[in-house]
Amino acid sequence: MKRVLLAGVGALTLAALVGPANAADLSRRYPAPVNKAPIYSPVYNWTGMYIGINGGGAWGQSGWDTTGNFDMHGWLLGGTLGYNWQAGQLVFGLEGDIGWSNIKGTTTVACALGCETSNSWLGTVRGRLGYAFDRFLPYITGGLALGDVRASTPGFPGASQTNAGWTGGGGVEFAVAPQWTAKAEYLYVDLGSFNCGLNCGAAATDNVSFRTSIIRGGLNYRF
Repeated sequence: MKRVLLAGVGALTLAALVGPANAADLSRRYPAPVNKAPIYSPVYNWTGMYIGINGGGAWGQSGWDTTGNFDMHGWLLGGTLGYNWQAGQLVFGLEGDIGWSNIKGTTTVACALGCETSNSWLGTVRGRLGYAFDRFLPYITGGLALGDVRASTPGFPGASQTNAGWTGGGGVEFAVAPQWTAKAEYLYVDLGSFNCGLNCGAAATDNVSFRTSIIRGGLNYRF
């Protein structure tokens, strides 16, 4: 009987010593999970002034009374200044740009020496209306277009005139960094016409028109 009692006391003593040690081991191996607060990204706000550069290609048509329509094409490079106001997801903007252009074309139809129309600078002042999907902004745009229209024929003085016309189109803009955005847009530009007449070797009246489509990209810095 004594041996049984001694064996029971020993077992109880051993359990008492081992139990806390096992509990301590379990506590060290399985720490309580730590709940971290979620991180939220703020919604992008388009309100503010910006300045940037733009460039791209153009193709279009010029029409002379004496020759009919003929194709033109060329490149553009310029600067941009604008301001956006955001209300909810709607973004209202005013944007202006001006730059160098070498859009031109020549025809020999009813003009054996070659009648050429060209444009050396082009600018626009436009309103913009967009719908923001956070950092992504599709928009439509339209307004005033300004530029020079030059007409020339070899052997004659030719003529040029700064014309005001209209422009319309649309595009998409994307915020690539907190203060930088990139855009791609299409514009149609109509600068109307002017009379080159005798200066182009034609009759007293020879109206020259200028119409072009533009696809360009741009990079803007927001203040």
